[in-house]
Amino acid sequence: MNFLRQIFTVTLMNLRNIPQRIGSASVIVMGMAGVVAVLVSILAMANGAENAVSKTGSPERAIVMNAGAMSELLSNISRAEAVAIQDTAGLARDANGNALASSESLVLVEMMQKAGTSSNVTLRGVGSQIQALRPELRITSGRMFQPGVRELVVGSAALSIFHGLEVGARPTINGQVWTVVGSFTSNGDAREAELLADNDTLVSAFRRDSFQSVSVKLASSEGFAAFRDALAANPRLAVTAVRESEYYAQQSKPFASTLATVAYLVGGIMAVGAFFGAINSMYSAVSTRTVEIATLRAIGFGPSPIVVSIFIESLLLAVLGAALGAALAALLYGGHVVNSNGGGVAASQYMFAMAVTGEQVKVGMLWACFIGTAGALFPAIKAARLPIVSALRGA
Repeated sequence: MNFLRQIFTVTLMNLRNIPQRIGSASVIVMGMAGVVAVLVSILAMANGAENAVSKTGSPERAIVMNAGAMSELLSNISRAEAVAIQDTAGLARDANGNALASSESLVLVEMMQKAGTSSNVTLRGVGSQIQALRPELRITSGRMFQPGVRELVVGSAALSIFHGLEVGARPTINGQVWTVVGSFTSNGDAREAELLADNDTLVSAFRRDSFQSVSVKLASSEGFAAFRDALAANPRLAVTAVRESEYYAQQSKPFASTLATVAYLVGGIMAVGAFFGAINSMYSAVSTRTVEIATLRAIGFGPSPIVVSIFIESLLLAVLGAALGAALAALLYGGHVVNSNGGGVAASQYMFAMAVTGEQVKVGMLWACFIGTAGALFPAIKAARLPIVSALRGA
């Protein structure tokens, strides 16, 4: 009997015997399922954050803040500076010659989540050109807010997380009653986690006399350097411009990196447990088949096919567990909206939909295959070195 046929025969015998040792086999399957489910779920969270940020940034838009500010929340732009920024050459303009720009203010508002705990949500004041500046922003129910009135439109992510933000609701913010007049989507980007209001109304309601940033649309994406240099050359301004895509990538990088680190750290700890579980299970499988293995050796089967069959069995059980874990992660968390406080200096929280992708499942599968293979190593060596005569006498 040739080598491959021996491998096939022994492997088939091993797999047929699995129902008789379902307990030990389940240890491998469930261990791998747990490792892969946790790993894929946290990676899906990191991927969801990156997706939301990548969709927010556009190379044709820039954010202007005062020089030295690390984020919008730490910036301060006076009204005179906002006007000067919008008069700078290099900006896209509407039919009336007005710059496609939005002077903006940010306020962190504490609200009750549907889960029953309180959390901050970003209330952003925007200018009248916001929809021309951000054509991806689409009202899905109700209408857009009116200037000069305490009205809000709510992003779809914020609407799914927080209580009392449905169209027609009247939340109290800073002691004043506002009315939710609409909800919006924004191509799945970070804006969907915010509440939007008229900027002048917001500044007045919070007794401010300045803004925090100015978002602008460039006449062309290649004109960013010229626009930035023009701002730097204006003696009335002490501001800096950043491409919107670069700004959000910088702000989200620490958060996404932390999630990836946590995923591999927690997954690694669980992988150690799954590794030892696989070793114990395969040792048990070898021990219960001592006579069977010795008999195969006695009738002409070589040690190599037996070793390979043990690796194959462990690998198949690991892949089964990985598939179960990935399916569980996709079922429970695919598309689930996450609200994470303290996501960085740019905002009080990140809200985004978790995204389970094929790449994450592939990573989980590779982890499971490695653990399953490594876990079968020592039991396979034991099977290869099994003394034939003594094993048969033990029968």
